Amino acid sequence: MTNTIIAGIEIPDSAIARAATELVRDTETDLLYNHSRRVFLFGALSGNRKGLKYDPELLYLGAMFHDMGLMPAYSSENYRFEVDGANAARDFMTQYRMNEYDIDQVWASIALHTTPGVPEHMKPVVALVTAGVEMDVLGLSYNEFSVDQRNQVVAAHPREKTFKNGIIDAFAQGTIKKPETTFGNVKADVLELRDPSYKRLNFCQIILGSAWDDSHADHADHAHHAGCACTGGAAAQGE
Repeated sequence: MTNTIIAGIEIPDSAIARAATELVRDTETDLLYNHSRRVFLFGALSGNRKGLKYDPELLYLGAMFHDMGLMPAYSSENYRFEVDGANAARDFMTQYRMNEYDIDQVWASIALHTTPGVPEHMKPVVALVTAGVEMDVLGLSYNEFSVDQRNQVVAAHPREKTFKNGIIDAFAQGTIKKPETTFGNVKADVLELRDPSYKRLNFCQIILGSAWDDSHADHADHAHHAGCACTGGAAAQGE
């Protein structure tokens, strides 16, 4: 069998990679399946360009499972969809007796793929899943890929003319029943756009409205430690 090569990137063809392809193909919509394959390809191309050493199989598993948590069959009641997808990948890899180190990398790559500014500082597999997502969804680093690379990837796994709104709709459908899970991540923007009843939580308002009652706090409640410069403290008195 001839291995599939797209834009110079070989699609992993191990038993677990083929099983992952089949599972995702049968579970996700065409839009999400093609998106996930493009995430792998753009992630791999990004890794090659940056000279990163990464395991293609682990990158493939992270890319293919990264949106599985949007699917009803893999969606929990209370977890972020990213965590649901990460847990699905972990369970899948455990069936294939993958080692914990590799499982942890794939888990993190999925769980953190919507947390900008963090994955890029982690292991290459974690960084590159996010890089692939950011390229395909947000167009970040678009011009760092050649026209030929972009064309070959999209020829193999087409972007629908309505992809931009389609991916937003997929995000909304996967999170609209558990809006609290979007607090602090980019999916809050999705629900704000797609769900008229959604009310965005505010971090500062949560702090100010917490159960803590600080109105009675006074110096008697303050523990004075050595070196404390509070008025009346031993350090302030030169004792």
